[in-house]
Amino acid sequence: MRSLRRREALMLLSCAAAGGARAAPARITVASYPDLDRALKLALPAFARRHPGVAVNVVTLSHKDHHTAMTTALAAGAALPDLIALDMDFLGKFVDSAGLEDLSRAPYLAGGQASRFPAYAWRAGVNRRGEIKALPVDTGPGALFYRHDLLARAGLLETDLTDSWSGFIEAGRTLRARTGAYLVAHAQDLKDIRIRAGLADGEGVFFDPQGRSQVQTARFRRAFELALQARDAGIDARVRAWSNEWSEGFRRGAIATQMMGCWLGGHLKRWIAPETAGLWRSAPLPEGAAAAWGGSFYAIPVHSQQKALAWDLLQLLALDRDQQVAAFRSLDAFPVLLSAQDDGFLSEPIDFLGGEAARLQWRDMARRIPAITIDRHDAVADEVVRNELDQVLLHRKGIDQALADARATVERRVRRRA
Repeated sequence: MRSLRRREALMLLSCAAAGGARAAPARITVASYPDLDRALKLALPAFARRHPGVAVNVVTLSHKDHHTAMTTALAAGAALPDLIALDMDFLGKFVDSAGLEDLSRAPYLAGGQASRFPAYAWRAGVNRRGEIKALPVDTGPGALFYRHDLLARAGLLETDLTDSWSGFIEAGRTLRARTGAYLVAHAQDLKDIRIRAGLADGEGVFFDPQGRSQVQTARFRRAFELALQARDAGIDARVRAWSNEWSEGFRRGAIATQMMGCWLGGHLKRWIAPETAGLWRSAPLPEGAAAAWGGSFYAIPVHSQQKALAWDLLQLLALDRDQQVAAFRSLDAFPVLLSAQDDGFLSEPIDFLGGEAARLQWRDMARRIPAITIDRHDAVADEVVRNELDQVLLHRKGIDQALADARATVERRVRRRA
C-alpha cells in the first residue's frame, strides 16, 4: 500500500511539474508532510499577493513516505517538485545530493543569511563542501515534559528530574512506588538524549568529522548503561513513541514524562491528551543536556521548472519573521529565525502547561544547542544502535559486545552504501 501511495505521489508530482513547464509561471509544486504543510499553507496568501495568478500545488505524504518518495525522485532526476520539505532526521542523506541546488551560489547567495539563525540549525543544511543545500524554517529545541500532579503525589520536585541522571532514575523508582506510574515511555529515550550530551560544535552524534564511527565510545557506553538502569529499575513502560499505547499512557496518567522537541506540547494539547490541560509542565533536560528533536527545512531541486518562484516562496518561509511568528502562534512551530524568537509571544503564559511561560525556556535551549555535523549515514547508525540496545534490554547482551557489534555493523553497511 505504501509503495502504491509513493508511486501515485510521484506520478502526481511528474504531472504537476510537466504542467508547470507548459504554462510557466502559472504553477509551482511543493512536496511536504504533516503538519509542516499547514505552516506552508499559512504562507500562501502572502505568496499570492507577490505573485497574482500563480498557483501553488501542495503534495502531502506521510512523514516517512514523503522522504522515501523524494529520495526516489532525486535518484531518478524525474517527477520532482519545485520545492522539497525535509526533516532534520532525514537531512543527512539529502545535503550531499547533487540533485539539490547549492543555495550559496547565484542567484540565491544565501550564505549571508547565516547569522540570522542558531548555528546548529543553519549548519544542518550545509554539507562538508560548504554547499548550502537547504534552509531551516522551524526547529525543535528539547524539553522534558512532565506531569506536575503525579510528581506532587509522589512528593517529588522538578529538580529531582533535572539535576542528575542518577537522581532521575531514583525519582522514577519513587514515582512508581507511590503512584504506580512509569517515569518514561521507553528506556531507549534516555539513550537518545545521552548520546547527544556533551557534544561540541563540529562534532557528530554517530560519526566524527572524518566520517569515522563513534558508536564504540564512552558516550555511547554511558547511554547504554543509563537505559539499562532505567529498565532494571522498572521505570519505563516499554512502549514506543507514537504508538497507541504511548498516547493512551499520557491520557491515563500512566506515563509521567517525555523528553522530546518543544512541539510535543502542541501535540499533547491538540490531539494526544487534551483532557490533561493544566497538568503538564516543561523543564530543561537532565544535567543540562542540549539537543534538538527534528527541525524543518526546504530545498530546491536542480530539475525544478520554477526555480525563481520556488526561491521566492522559500525566502518567505525561511527568512520572513512575521511568517514564522504566525506559524508559531497557529501551529506551535518554534521559529528558527533569531529575530522571531524575540517576539513577545514567547513571554505569554501557556494554559496547557499550568500558566508557565515555557517558550522562554525553549528559546534558551535553542541558543545552547551545539552546531553538530550531520552525516548521510546517521539514519543507518541510529537504526543499528537502536537494535543493539534492544538486545541489551531484552536479552541481556553485554554492553561492550553490543557496542562492538554495532560499530562493526555500521562500518559494514556504510561501506556497502558508500
